Amino acid sequence: MSTPTPGGPADGLPELTTQRLLSVWQPDAAALLLIVVLGGLYAWGVFRLRRRGEPWPVARVVAFAVLGLGSLAVATMSALAVYDTELFWPAAVQNVLLDLIAPLGLALGDPLRLGVLALPERGAGRLRGAMSGRLVRFLTFPLVSTGLVLTTELCVYFTPYFETALRYGPLHELMYLHLLLAGSLFVLPMLTREQTLPAWCGHPVRAALVFLDGLIDAVPGIVVMTHGTLIAGAWYLHHAPAWAPDVYRDQQLGGGAMVTIAELVSLPFLLAILVQWSRADRAQRAVLDRRLDRELAPAAPVEGRPETAELTRPWWETDGGTVGQRMRRTPPGS
Repeated sequence: MSTPTPGGPADGLPELTTQRLLSVWQPDAAALLLIVVLGGLYAWGVFRLRRRGEPWPVARVVAFAVLGLGSLAVATMSALAVYDTELFWPAAVQNVLLDLIAPLGLALGDPLRLGVLALPERGAGRLRGAMSGRLVRFLTFPLVSTGLVLTTELCVYFTPYFETALRYGPLHELMYLHLLLAGSLFVLPMLTREQTLPAWCGHPVRAALVFLDGLIDAVPGIVVMTHGTLIAGAWYLHHAPAWAPDVYRDQQLGGGAMVTIAELVSLPFLLAILVQWSRADRAQRAVLDRRLDRELAPAAPVEGRPETAELTRPWWETDGGTVGQRMRRTPPGS
């Protein structure tokens, strides 16, 4: 990534209009390499499954490629990356794309499940072992991962981290990766079909956690928007172009964009959890229906046995659990 320096080429950037926001791009070698690697691995997994005749939903491929990798590209190579050293609000939008929207898109593609299905048995075992390791379990524990996202955002804006990253390109790239990883630690375990969370973290609990996370994600934007001191003020006061808004107004715009995007992202995230919940509930009902069909089916006829022979007893007459006892006390249909 080319980071402008005082007196450098970026000092003469033209005014950021809507047209330039949509059309100006600059290559970022590190981000492009990450996009190619992630996209290549995902495509390999899909190809492996389809070669074996196993389907993989097109919607997941689109979510991973467009929302996930697309957000990563926009954050690191679009006009947001070109102007982030001259204006605060593009940098703020960048960071939200990296720690909220890109992880959501990647998680909707369910790369963990795809990896387990596509890898050979030994490789799939190693991947599952890595996902169940103590360190990963700790980092992806819901309250820990939520805290990491919040701490990362506050650390970026309220320590010298952000201003130093503006000055040094390699640290800026590291900050990109830091934000992406922090967001992924919370979102990926929530949406994968692999069991990576504690057993008590079922779909109702996940929905509550996502709702809580949506509220927490708005905190950094609110703090940035209402903060009385400039963030990276020495840098932006020196680099602000003549056509730019007042630096305080610029910071308020950035904080407002952070709050808006964080709240908008929480809606599709919660919807994805609710859809998974509904599908899991339907699958459980189908299993129960098949069990009832088997247990209520008449026994196979036996030669010499009268036609009035007793049918197979229903499950509630033999079940020793609470439900079976209640069903025996209150016969079905009463």
